Amino acid sequence: MTGVALAEELLLLAYDDESGKATMPRISLDLGMAAAVLVELALANRIAYAAGNLAVTDPTPTGEPVTDEVLAKIAADTPHTPSSWVQRLRHGLRDRILGDLVDRGVVRDVDETELGFIHVHRYPSTDPSVEADIRHRLAAALTSGQLPDERTAALATLVAVLRMEPTLHLAGAEAAGVHRRLEEIAGGAGFSGNVSLDDSVVRPSVGLVVAALAHAIDQALGKRA
Repeated sequence: MTGVALAEELLLLAYDDESGKATMPRISLDLGMAAAVLVELALANRIAYAAGNLAVTDPTPTGEPVTDEVLAKIAADTPHTPSSWVQRLRHGLRDRILGDLVDRGVVRDVDETELGFIHVHRYPSTDPSVEADIRHRLAAALTSGQLPDERTAALATLVAVLRMEPTLHLAGAEAAGVHRRLEEIAGGAGFSGNVSLDDSVVRPSVGLVVAALAHAIDQALGKRA
């Protein structure tokens, strides 16, 4: 495991640093984070995609609490499709991950009251270096013309399928064709079915999981029949 999980990376990209508010539809973000946790488990060689379902291949904890909770939940249940798992996992996941980021000092929890009784939470950034590293990796992947590492390629794929390009804050020439480049990264990594997994530089086990989850998100958001 790395210091920042994929779901945390998505969350930091999706929240405005100053206002601390989400800048994309909540359901899209929740689905994306559920998928990101599952991708994290695939990257850690804990789950695999087979016979249309996600299954645990190694129940050993990774050391990351949220990821390990999901791993234990999958291990204790019967096999389910990627579409089923992203729906099952998305509820409450965002608040759980935001809480962890608050505890680590990456963002702070601003609890405000509207209409005298409605509590609204904002999460402005307190440690911008974490998000800066994420943005640097994605910017390098978008501009280098080379296929990035597995983790960055998986993140780029999730950004593409969730249509999160506006969160990258790119302008001018950099902004032009961003979605196309993200899809090129996904395709080159074997995550979109355009490249044989045998020819991809990422592990086939990871490629299968990411491709299946990208399709599941498309279906959940009504983008694909």
